[in-house]
Amino acid sequence: MEKRPFNELGLSPEVLKAVDKMGFEEASPIQTAVIPLALSGRDIVGQSSTGSGKTAAFAIPAISKVDSHVRAVQVLILCPTRELAVQVSEEVGKLAHFKRGLHSVPIYGGQSYERQFRALAAGVQVVIGTPGRLLDHMERGTLKLDGLRMVVLDEADRMLDMGFRDDIERILSAVPVGRQLLFFSATLPRGIQDMIKRYSKDPAWVKIEAVTQNAPKVEQVYFEVERRSKVEVLTRVIDLHDFRYGIIFCSTKIMVDELDDHLHSRGYATDRLHGDMSQAQRDRVMEKFRRRGFEFLVATDVAARGIDLDDLEVVFNFDLPNDAEDYTHRIGRTGRAGREGRAFTFVSGRELWKLQSMVRFGKLKIRRENVPSLDQVEEARTNLFFEKLRATLDQGAFKRQDRLLDRLLEQGYPSTDICAALIHLLQGGQATEDDAQVAAGSKKPAREMSDQMAEPKRQPGRREKPVSQVSDPMWIPQARTGREAGFTAVFLNVGRKNRITPADVVGKIAGVTRLPASVVGAIDIRQRHTLVDVSDEHLPMILEKLKGIRVKGQSLAPTLATEGDAARE
Repeated sequence: MEKRPFNELGLSPEVLKAVDKMGFEEASPIQTAVIPLALSGRDIVGQSSTGSGKTAAFAIPAISKVDSHVRAVQVLILCPTRELAVQVSEEVGKLAHFKRGLHSVPIYGGQSYERQFRALAAGVQVVIGTPGRLLDHMERGTLKLDGLRMVVLDEADRMLDMGFRDDIERILSAVPVGRQLLFFSATLPRGIQDMIKRYSKDPAWVKIEAVTQNAPKVEQVYFEVERRSKVEVLTRVIDLHDFRYGIIFCSTKIMVDELDDHLHSRGYATDRLHGDMSQAQRDRVMEKFRRRGFEFLVATDVAARGIDLDDLEVVFNFDLPNDAEDYTHRIGRTGRAGREGRAFTFVSGRELWKLQSMVRFGKLKIRRENVPSLDQVEEARTNLFFEKLRATLDQGAFKRQDRLLDRLLEQGYPSTDICAALIHLLQGGQATEDDAQVAAGSKKPAREMSDQMAEPKRQPGRREKPVSQVSDPMWIPQARTGREAGFTAVFLNVGRKNRITPADVVGKIAGVTRLPASVVGAIDIRQRHTLVDVSDEHLPMILEKLKGIRVKGQSLAPTLATEGDAARE
């Protein structure tokens, strides 16, 4: 069944604005079929289960038909469980965000009667609830349906299975004759068919087939994670598997922009793709992505439609898609050309229930895993480094450093200590002042060695800093003056205790300012703070942009460095 843009479905400006804010650029098949019919006033029988995007299919026309100036119940939505009632209520609230005066309330068992009495007495237009509690309020006289315009039965077959048939029939018998009736059910047992015949008038029938949507060559995993932790979990998974080329899907254009900024600030090479970009901009981004000019494309579904790439390592569902079909389209972009792909999905709160419904609807094969710990990520990095080091030794693909090694051995350093120190520097470690003073009898050998060998973890395509700008543990800047002309020292309230590396500093500054890495000069990481040179030209913007940005769990409070800052450890 076809999909159409929401702006072709005859929606009001207020609803279109809400849909755009939620990031839905295109209607799902059931939304495309149901919304115009419902807006025309037809009774509808929709055969579709949760996971097909049906909530918006009935919520959008319901909101459109409400007269927000009339403080009376105009739409009644019946749901089998309180969890579904709450979810539908939240969706209605989002879709009605720009329609002034429209109020909705969920009504279900287990919630305080007093709260429900107050909400109903205040004058709500949309009531979403379970049959038993709705009937209870009707009998008490606290739920009046004289002005009712639309009744929706969501997951009608489940309500019958749960023993609500009598309650539903009593409710339908009590509603006004001229109301519009919408049935949604995954199956149509005899009881549902009888109610359709008795209570609906010339209904339009819409059927969305539940077909297998699985991508057989894609390993599918989901993580249950709090929303505020999604970025941290995403970067852990990327680092754990050392992914270098993939797409990260978000549900809204705003989320695409925010996530792209977050990942840039953490040193990952990303770019964005969404509907607010011109076609020329999209083409430029995609051409660069095909050339592997950056690692991860952060995109919405519609913007990424038509992307044809055969070598993607991974697809991330940072936000859940609207339905099972969109999920399959997303993950199907990896695992192509005979390769095996991987797909990771992040769910939080009630999204887990939605994912489970999508799994049932699309017959998906997706397993749950625990969020990887920092120790697991560190172990994976160590194993990866070990394999690269072993491959380099086996291939002999390195320049010999016999003279430097002989100098260190002559000064009494054990060969195992030399190797350990080199690995420490390669992995972003910092030498102490004592190390720098004694190493090889030179004033700054540790810095020179790190200049030659250490590289930030993730800076593909970025300009590397000149050797003279790499951290010098012995450097003590003069007040507010950077080590080089045109640079000024900035104090950052994070240091070695926060496990900060030069790559973190450069990545954070470049990410939040969108400036090239060359605006960063010398970096001196101390135990509790860091001194970093930044170009005088961009100093005010860098100070402003860094304020409040979190690095390794610490909120930054950047200030101009002083002699006192430089003198203390």
